[in-house]
Amino acid sequence: MNEDQHWDRARWLWGLALVGGISFFVAVHQHWDGAAIHLWKTSGVALLAVWAAVNARNGDGRLIAAVLGFGALGDWALDAIGLMQGAAAFAMGHLVAIALYLRNRRPAMTGSQRLLVLAVVPLAMLIAWALTRHGETGEMGAAVGYSALVAAMAASAWASRFPRYRAGIGAMMFLASDLFIFAGEGGTLGKDVTMWFVWPLYFAGQALIAWGVVKTLSSEGN
Repeated sequence: MNEDQHWDRARWLWGLALVGGISFFVAVHQHWDGAAIHLWKTSGVALLAVWAAVNARNGDGRLIAAVLGFGALGDWALDAIGLMQGAAAFAMGHLVAIALYLRNRRPAMTGSQRLLVLAVVPLAMLIAWALTRHGETGEMGAAVGYSALVAAMAASAWASRFPRYRAGIGAMMFLASDLFIFAGEGGTLGKDVTMWFVWPLYFAGQALIAWGVVKTLSSEGN
């Protein structure tokens, strides 16, 4: 922990973000709803966004803060406004994230790493199609298209210079969370099963992305 103290501003915001995000699983398990619950849901990633902004030293630092900010907006909008508005906020965040990761491409990758990057998008689309193909055609198309965007974000994170065991794995967990959502919506798995995976994978993924990107950029700014 001591080796990180030279770059990490406002560690208390990081701690509060973890408390907000982890504790929200209680609301998920109890199926609570309402305006206060929507804000509780938003608190974890919103505080990660504030923490990233406080630690931003350059344009890339501000970009990861924006990515997390769009994620927090999506968390709130999905329940407070509607599916399309929430998905639009997340989509904006994914586009900003892809731009950030492409600006920070890894100089070289092994053959297996390159293969994974190339396979993520078509594989995610195939899985999304398999999970939703028995539903409405429009819903299936939306699921496949959205999965392609999230997978592109995850692939670009894996191909970036940010730590794979933080940002890369976190982005893959984000993608897995969405695929579990489609498994529940498509009836492949019961929602009483998917609820144990969707939020934990999503929030842990966001936290790992934030930690990996912010630490790398902030350390370089000193």
